[in-house]
This record gives sequence, C-alpha cells and structure tokens, in this order.
Amino acid sequence: MKSSLLILAVGIAVLPASAQQKKDYPIQPVAFTHVHVNDQFWAPKMQVNATVTIPYTLQKCEDNGRIDNFLMAAHEMEGKLSQFTFDDTDVYKVIEGASYAMQVKKDPALEHYIDSLITIIGKAQEKDGYLFTFRTANAKKPHEWIGSKRWEKEEELSHELYNSGHLFESAAAYYEATGKKTLLDIALKNADLLVKDFGPGKLQIYPGHQIVEIGLVRLYRITGNQKYLDLAKFFLDVRGPKGDAYNQANAKVIDQRTAVGHAVRATYMYTGMADVAALTGDQNYLNAIDKIWEDVVYKKLYITGGIGATGAGEAFGEAYQLPNMSAYAETCAAIANIYWNSRMFQLHGDAKYMDVLERTLYNGLLSGVSLSGDRFFYPNPLASMHQHQRSAWFACACCISNMTRFLPSVPGYVYAQNNNDLYVNLFMSNTAEVNLKATKVTLTQTTGYPWNGKVEIIINPEKSSTFALNIRIPGWAAQSPVPGDLYTYMDQAKSSFKLLLNGKPAVYKMIKGYAVVARQWKKGDQLILDLPMEVQKVIANAKVKDDVGRFAFQRGPIVYCLEGQDNKDGLVQNIMVDKDAKTTTAFNKEKLNEIQEISVEGTGTKRQVNSDELIQVKQKVTAIPYYAWANRGSSDMTVWIPYEASSARPQPAPTIASLSKVSSSLDNPRLLGAIKDQFEPADSKDTNYPYLHWWPKKNTTEYVQYDFSENQTVSESGVYWYDDGPWGGCRIPLSYKVLYLKDGAWIPVEILSDSGIAKDQFNFLKFKPVNTKALKLEVLLPIEQSSGIHEWKVK
Repeated sequence: MKSSLLILAVGIAVLPASAQQKKDYPIQPVAFTHVHVNDQFWAPKMQVNATVTIPYTLQKCEDNGRIDNFLMAAHEMEGKLSQFTFDDTDVYKVIEGASYAMQVKKDPALEHYIDSLITIIGKAQEKDGYLFTFRTANAKKPHEWIGSKRWEKEEELSHELYNSGHLFESAAAYYEATGKKTLLDIALKNADLLVKDFGPGKLQIYPGHQIVEIGLVRLYRITGNQKYLDLAKFFLDVRGPKGDAYNQANAKVIDQRTAVGHAVRATYMYTGMADVAALTGDQNYLNAIDKIWEDVVYKKLYITGGIGATGAGEAFGEAYQLPNMSAYAETCAAIANIYWNSRMFQLHGDAKYMDVLERTLYNGLLSGVSLSGDRFFYPNPLASMHQHQRSAWFACACCISNMTRFLPSVPGYVYAQNNNDLYVNLFMSNTAEVNLKATKVTLTQTTGYPWNGKVEIIINPEKSSTFALNIRIPGWAAQSPVPGDLYTYMDQAKSSFKLLLNGKPAVYKMIKGYAVVARQWKKGDQLILDLPMEVQKVIANAKVKDDVGRFAFQRGPIVYCLEGQDNKDGLVQNIMVDKDAKTTTAFNKEKLNEIQEISVEGTGTKRQVNSDELIQVKQKVTAIPYYAWANRGSSDMTVWIPYEASSARPQPAPTIASLSKVSSSLDNPRLLGAIKDQFEPADSKDTNYPYLHWWPKKNTTEYVQYDFSENQTVSESGVYWYDDGPWGGCRIPLSYKVLYLKDGAWIPVEILSDSGIAKDQFNFLKFKPVNTKALKLEVLLPIEQSSGIHEWKVK
C-alpha cells in the first residue's frame, strides 16, 4: 500500500500531464467537464440519467445483491451471492457514471452514498490487493465459473480481470471527480497485485473478457507509472494464437484482420490496442485495428451503428450477415464501438471515424435506454413483432450500468485539439473552453440539431490568434451514409452544405472530411454551418440478403423506423412504400419527448386464402426516430421498409389457425401468436421471425392449443419445429400428439398418415376428420434440451 501511495504522489503531484508520457494520441479530446451542453436534445437526456437512471441503478444493485456480494466478501453478512461472477462491475460502472455526473453538477448526497459504497468495497479487498467477491466470500458451493485457485479459469469465464478493469476505470473517474483517493488506492493495490502475478516469467494468462487493458492505461495516465502500461501491453501480446475466436484468442492480436467472436470483448480489445498503440508507437497494433475497422464498417455494421449480428455468443457474424428481427446489436457493444471509433479518430484525425461514432450515438446506443430512464434494451433489434420490450432489469445487467457511465460523458466527444488545430466533431448547443497552443478559446455553439441542420459557432479567443478550425462535414451530408459501400442513398442528387464566416461564404479546404478554416481569429467571429436535412432513403449492399428490396429512412444523423402505434391496425410488417414516394416531415413537441416525424403514402398488404396475389390498400405511413421505439409498450416495428412486393410480409390470410385463440403451457404470452403468423422460416434455426419455445424446460410434456370461435372440421396438422442446434438449447421433440376437444375431454386424433419428426420442414399428420372447437399439440421435450415451434398449420 505504501509503495502505491508513493507512486501516486509522484505521478500526480510531480509529473504534469504533458510529461507523464512521451508518446500519446496526436489528437486529444476536450474534456467533457469543459463542454457545457445546454441543448434541447442531449441536456434533458443527461439530466434524466443523473436524476433517474443512476439512482435507479444504484437501488437495483442493492435490491439484486450486488452490494451484498461485497458485504459477504468482507464477512460482514451471510447469504447467497448474486448470479454472475461479473456482477461486481455493475457497482463499479454506476460509481463511474455517478462520478461523471458529479463532475457536471455537484451532488453532496450522492457523493456521501458513493463514499459508503467505497468503504464496503475496501473491506472486501484481501490484504494483497485481490478483489473478487465470488472467491473471497468463500461460498459453501463456489460458482462453477471460478477455479480452485486464483486466475485458474480467467481465460474462460471467471471474469477476475474484467472486474479489475472496471474497478480501475471507476476509481480513476471518482478520483477525477472528487480528488479523493480512497477508491484509487483500492484500484492501485489491485493493479500492483496484477503486476506481481502476471507478465514475462510469471503467469502467461490473457483476460477472458477484455477491458483490464483500458483500465490499466487509465491508471498509467494518472500515475505515470510505466508498469501499468507494460502490463496492458502484455495482456494483449499474450493473447492467442491457440485460443478461441469467441474471445479473439484465435490469433495473435497483431495478426488479426477481421472482427470475430463476442462483439463487446472484441471492441474493448480494439480500444485497448488503440490506447497501447498511441502510448508505445507500436505500428503493428495500428495495422491490425485499421484492417479490423474496415472489416466491421464495410461488412458488419448495422445502419443504426449497432454491431454483433447474432445472439449465439453475442457475436459478430460473417461478412454481410445482418439479420434484423434477430439482430443482437447489444447496447454494451454500441458503447464499446463509440470508445473504439473515438480512439481511431484521435490516431488518424479522419472524420470517417466520427461519422460511425455519431451514427451509433444517435441510434443504436440511444435506443438502449427508455425516454423515462428506467427501462432498457440489452439487444437492439431492427424489426419486431411484439416479442421485444424494454425491461426494468436484467440478471446480466451490464448494459444498464454501462449506460449510466456513458451518458454523462457525451459532451467529451464534441471537440478535440492538436496544437493549434481545433476540431468540431458533434453538433449540440454548448459553451466550451479550449486551451490551444496559441491561446485560450471560448466556443459557443447554438443549434437545433439533430432536427435542424443550422449550426452557429461563435469563436472568442482570449487574444487574436491564428489557428485552424476543423468542422466535420458529416458523411450523411456528403452522399455517404457510412464509409465504404455497405449502405448508399437511393437518390444521389441532393443539396450540399453551406459554410459562412461572418455572413460571407467561408474560405476552407476539405481535409479528411473536415472543412478547415485556418485564419487569424478574433473575438466575436461567427461561423454558420448549414447542413441539408432532406429525408434520405438508404439501401444496403446487395450482399445483405435481409435488406434486399427494402430501404430505410434517414434524416440528418437519425435513422427512422415504422412502429405499430403510429400506423393502421397497429401493423407495420405488412407495409410497402414506393421507392419514389415523396415524404413530408413535421416537428411534434407532444410526442416521445419531441421528435421530427416522417409521413409518406404507402400500401398495406394482406394474404388471401388459396391465392398468391396480395390484397393491397393505400394508407398513410408514419415513421419515428428508431431510438424512440418501444417507449409505448411492445409493438410491431421495422427499420427496413419493403419497396418490392417480394420483400413484404403481408398480414396473415383468414385461416382456421390465424383466426383462433392460442394458449399454451408456455408462460410467455408474447410468443404465442408466432405459430400462426404465416411467416415460414428458411430453416429450423431461423430467428428472423418470432417463434414459440419452451426453453429452459426440458424432459417435460408441454402443449399448445388452438381454440376456435365455432366448431370446425379439421383433418390435417403441419408443424415446423424450432431447432437451433448444435449450439442453442432447442431440438425437435422426442414425440408429439394431436388431440381434439370432445364433450370436455381431449381425444387423440385417428392418424391416417404421418410424415414423421424432422427439422427444416413441415411435419404433417393427416387424420380422420373431426368436428371440434379446439385442437391441441402435446409435445414431449428431449431429455437434455427444450423444443419450439415456428408455425402450426391446420386444415
């Protein structure tokens, strides 16, 4: 402990920030504490985070055993530990978020509460610095993810180093917010243990879930102590090549060129690689993350900025694998994507990284929290049929606590600087103080962005000085929704931006996506940027099979969606809009905390019995910002709108099944309608449409039942089973029966022919006709797996 404090004293008291590291990012962000946001879009959201989300999450951490874990590790109480070995990080992350919020606005009561939490955390730490409640609590039945000794299962599931990484980030934030060293001392003691245990000639283990690398760099920046940076680099260099692609250990990090595996682990690692590259000058790291970035942005990025296509491993999919309804696009991955792109900009000074950051920020990240600040998404799908709704809490609460720590720091992405280059990266009303080499500058930005494209910037240098103002011209305003060709605009001939200096056309050079105005600036100089805000129709690369024949609406940085509450019959999957349809927009102050709506004429489609021809009816179609969906309950929703009939998903035809009432032994009523929606899957593991499943039940008899409004004569059943083997938990059942209701009793049908039980096809039973008011499927689940149903047809 004494040595840590001595290092801290030297690192902070003696070494100025500029002298702590010889190398660093050439471009540095202007700290969020120097950017005072007062707009109508972000300021209210940050206020909700500070007054609702942070207190709410702290309370949930108490209610769900996160605080008790530390008390048990301190042996001050007995009980049962919470569910996951990484649950400690929820406490760390919400402390980090609270710290950022307190830097924006002092909160003595919150600070006092955080101090009490830090005391509990300190008591849970072992004498040598080890801090991992799931081991130190000495549970009678240890969690299956932890080994018999420290670090034994770190490369798999223990998350010991993951916990340390979030502890380090939290400690740094609290120290910067309050000047108090209590949590920082705990973090440094833990970091010193890692330095003692890991490294050349010691344990050669890489973190199973990356983030400790980022945390160690944060401690290095505070203390100037080289050993923390060296250990961060060691943890990267020791990874691979004989590990699993799931946690990016299938190759040495410098040899990786494509994004694979768990999307959050991956982007935290790429962020750590950028940090270490900046601080060491390692070009091999840069070469690797440059290529990986191109792989993600050119082939694996959702139009919302979300990443991670599949729930199987919360992972990146193959190139152009971007399903919509089953999109994972985890909120944590969106946050990590912003961290990574911010670092890439700091390394290269190219606006394309900020383009990706802005897209993610306004869409795939912001969708992760409700307008009320107390309901959340873990995955952020791009289509839904009522099966997705926001939750008050998750057993794995990483996305909730991550959101609390991210939102207060949004102002820190607005500006950046490099000597006498001042970058304007994001647009929101604010006042900022920036210390350039030439002079101190106060900037005042006034805008109605993202609804309005006019941005006014007043430049007030302390003394008249020469420097360059680099104003990002967003790719979406320059005919390029994203870098590369993954997405393009349907119509290319649109207006361009305008830039005025003191009322006259500004003289500027376009450099790496920035309009660069280099001159001698004086107090009161005014720049006005006017960005075109037409509604654009975005189409995906033809290799993205899920988006063929569809477009997405975008206006400014905002991606739009159709939601049932705004459209006829509460339906949107059945809507088509002509690719040449004209749109109108209107600002609605009364809806969803103020939004710009898009209106367009469209067509509702419906199937007919015994006909492939669709019934088509003209209707008004309304689109809202994607981030605001699911704030009015579960709904029908889509981002990608069909403009070709072959891509439409019409309303079901009025069949016996579609008109029936569904009930089941399943305790999730939202899934019941899936079996009669007439969307036939590509195969048994297809998750592009809703499906019914009984997971995690196994080795039980379950049922699903159709009740008819009046007696029907039926003689055939066709079932398409859900089976997500080999990795998922559902398989085709061991057996099933069809029964009909007669005089209050369930009677097995008399089978005439049986196609058997198989996946990837309909399983038909033909039976002697029965006249009944109800039909039931009785399903025997496999011994070690569950089962599910895509569709159940009856004739």
